[in-house]
Amino acid sequence: MAASSTPQGTLRQRNVGPSPSKKAKDGASSDVELDKHVKAAAVKPSNAGSERDHKIAFTLITIMAFVTRFWGISHPNEVVFDEVHFGKFASYYLEKTYFFDVHPPFGKLLFAFMGWLVGYDGHFHFENIGDSYIVNKVPYVAFRSLPALLGALTVSVVYLIMWESGYSLPACIVAAGLILLDNAHIGQTRLILLDATLVFAMACSLLCYIKFYKLRHEPFSRKWWKWLILTGFALSCDISTKYVGLFAFITIGSAVVIDLWDLLDIKRPGGALTLPEFGKHFAARAFGLIIMPFIFYLFWFQVHFSILTRSGPGDDFMTPEFQETLSDNIMLQNAVTIDYYDTITIKHKETKAYLHSHPDRYPLRYDDGRVSSQGQQVTGYPFNDTNNYWQVLPAGEDDQKLGRHVKNHDLIRLRHVGTDTILLSHDVASPYYPTNQEFTTVSIADAYGGRAADTLFEVRIEHGKNGQEFKSVSSHFKLIHNPSKVAMWTHTTPLPEWAYKQQEINGNKQIAPSSNVWLVEDIVSLPPDHKRREKPVRQVKTLPFLRKWFELQRSMFWHNNQLTASHPYASLPYQWPFLLRGVSFWTQNDTRQQIYFLGNPLGWWIASSVLAIYVGIVLADQFSLRRGMDALDHRSRSRLYNSTGFFFLAWATHYFPFYVMGRQLFLHHYLPAHLASTLVTGSLVEFVFSQDAPEHEVAYLAAKAGRKNAQPKRHLTARERFAGQSLMGSWIAAGVILAVVAASWYFFLPLTYGYPGLTVEQVVRRKWLGYDLHFAK
Repeated sequence: MAASSTPQGTLRQRNVGPSPSKKAKDGASSDVELDKHVKAAAVKPSNAGSERDHKIAFTLITIMAFVTRFWGISHPNEVVFDEVHFGKFASYYLEKTYFFDVHPPFGKLLFAFMGWLVGYDGHFHFENIGDSYIVNKVPYVAFRSLPALLGALTVSVVYLIMWESGYSLPACIVAAGLILLDNAHIGQTRLILLDATLVFAMACSLLCYIKFYKLRHEPFSRKWWKWLILTGFALSCDISTKYVGLFAFITIGSAVVIDLWDLLDIKRPGGALTLPEFGKHFAARAFGLIIMPFIFYLFWFQVHFSILTRSGPGDDFMTPEFQETLSDNIMLQNAVTIDYYDTITIKHKETKAYLHSHPDRYPLRYDDGRVSSQGQQVTGYPFNDTNNYWQVLPAGEDDQKLGRHVKNHDLIRLRHVGTDTILLSHDVASPYYPTNQEFTTVSIADAYGGRAADTLFEVRIEHGKNGQEFKSVSSHFKLIHNPSKVAMWTHTTPLPEWAYKQQEINGNKQIAPSSNVWLVEDIVSLPPDHKRREKPVRQVKTLPFLRKWFELQRSMFWHNNQLTASHPYASLPYQWPFLLRGVSFWTQNDTRQQIYFLGNPLGWWIASSVLAIYVGIVLADQFSLRRGMDALDHRSRSRLYNSTGFFFLAWATHYFPFYVMGRQLFLHHYLPAHLASTLVTGSLVEFVFSQDAPEHEVAYLAAKAGRKNAQPKRHLTARERFAGQSLMGSWIAAGVILAVVAASWYFFLPLTYGYPGLTVEQVVRRKWLGYDLHFAK
């Protein structure tokens, strides 16, 4: 399921010259010189333009792509939108300082490489939108040049995809022109952002797979292997930039499955494959499109770990064992062994809330009618407070453990210092989770009397060994209620006013999740100059690469799924194809300038409409076939379902998965799908306006060439005239589409480039669908 192996319009496996009877029927000339022209045209794709025409168009479009992406790239000379993240990450790489991000490292490594090339030392950390690059002496133009370069090359790759698929010159120009003149693609590739790398890699994966597919009759040749490996490399770069690059794997993988299914057919035209031969095909594709991409993917993480060797802001996201591999780690330097009877503060690793209690009690009944224990409230509190102080007590009342260290798997009790009560969990439902246990406190008399068992908790250090000392800061642990085996847990949904909107603490029956992890932030009963606080010199340790990789992957996926908070410019997938809203990137009040991330409205609406038209054409064709009517020739139908179908598949696999995501979504998530929609648009232009033309276009072009070279005049047949008229129809359609799109592109350029500033009236005129633009009043 991809582009046809023979570009549309070539005459492979067909006779070039017409038969005598055909000559007689069409009145064709038998002139020898004319026949030469026909044969000369036959070796080239009959796609409304010679190879020379394609090269000229390709060159011009590439030049325009560079102009549109690099024009005024130094404006604004301030930090814009998410440059605060990806510029900062490049600086951390150059400083070798460990950081954490939910995206894989490839795109960020490219920015760091660009900074290294121009001699930047990473001193500026891109803290705030609007910070001056000039004042802080940041080579920001060099950073922005990388996505601009990739964005310009993306336009070229789109043209090559259409050209390699055998489409006509107008179709190629339409597809590439829709990307060339799209404000969203331009805006996103002029800033220090990852999407230029993502979209470029996605486009390259489509191009490389088409090149590979066209060589399917030359399996295991050098070129065949080359394009297979390059497809896998492009896919790896895609997913190594952002995890949504997985959608490209689904696109290519679906096409590969269909291809393998065809190879398995014993009645296939090229001859049946034996099962060992089929196994070789399967193994080659698995190696080139799964194993090799995964190796490349791991390679970028190895580079990531090799560069980031110093402690930094990403330490808190990793385990103590991981942090021990970083030099100058503050957490390990501040770690102090905890003794029995120490007073400590306990902090939730993910939400940063302290274990807290106060004299107020749970209400008799909750809003849903359930009855509570009316015990003392135990909550999560975001600020340091004396009500966060807990004393570590031994399990037995008579245990003489004063001055002895707490160790992994020890049973302890926790005394709330402020109210002199003991932490307890029991089989009573918590306020928000009927399946989870309530946490409360009881008096010391009850704790050592009839309720002694319910006040026992096990200290279970993450990845800890038996007998390992329990330490502040560095020992990430789970507090397991001993009788019921539930883990102490909290979440960010605030409790009602009766708990001052603090976090709920409850007992989670699922012990394994990392959201159950806590740490001791400090030993508040220990004086600052105490001998136990001395900081001995610590050696940097090592961990196996795969262990570090698995830990980072787990943390990245968890935090990526937590990106659910509302954002003023977030949008939903159904809004993207119709461009219902954009994103404000940057404003400057004095000059009334703004950068508003928005696609080319007319271009997006045309592409989205064509997607619907394509679905309608396919449904109409299927209905016609069911009723015994065959309106399409074999060539047109093959292209409609295979080549255009492949582009439509790329759009669908890059769009529909967002509907099942729960994280924050923005308009830029649609850019890969939008690129695929432009490919569908270009191919539909040819299908609608050049239907049946390629069959006779060679003769038309040959006759035209003969007249230019003073050859004997020949009258064109009706079918040849139809080919010429269809060609003209394609050019007219392409011209109209691009003229409309160019006008829309130019109209919205001030919002894309950030200059010039617009008057109130000019801003209002651009609020086509109520876009929330600044300075509209």
